[in-house]
Amino acid sequence: MPRTLCFALAAALLLPVTAQAETKPAAAPRKLDLADQVAGTYKGAVASDARGSSKNNVTITVTRVGPNKVEVKSDYARIPTVTIPLEKAMDAILAASGPYTFLLDTVRSPDRLDLSIDDASWYGTRIAK
Repeated sequence: MPRTLCFALAAALLLPVTAQAETKPAAAPRKLDLADQVAGTYKGAVASDARGSSKNNVTITVTRVGPNKVEVKSDYARIPTVTIPLEKAMDAILAASGPYTFLLDTVRSPDRLDLSIDDASWYGTRIAK
């Protein structure tokens, strides 16, 4: 088989593959939101609890579960796992709705988180993102 014919045949066979690869758009990186800003692991204490005493060394894990929405988990049984929608008000990120308090001041103390969940008030500092 002549060399030019081999090159033409190879190009014809590769053309559909490269044309298909070129038409598939590259996924744009997701824009970071409030949930990304607050996600991480926090260590702190239950300062007050309507159903019990205070407790030190309580770890809270905040995980992004959707746009401007986080799941809050605790290693302390008195603080249940909850999902909280977030909003920004001035320099603070806080709960957009629902019965829970979620407060993080992005300017004054960006690594401090204050929560009130199920009549337990917790405060702590981010130890990992």
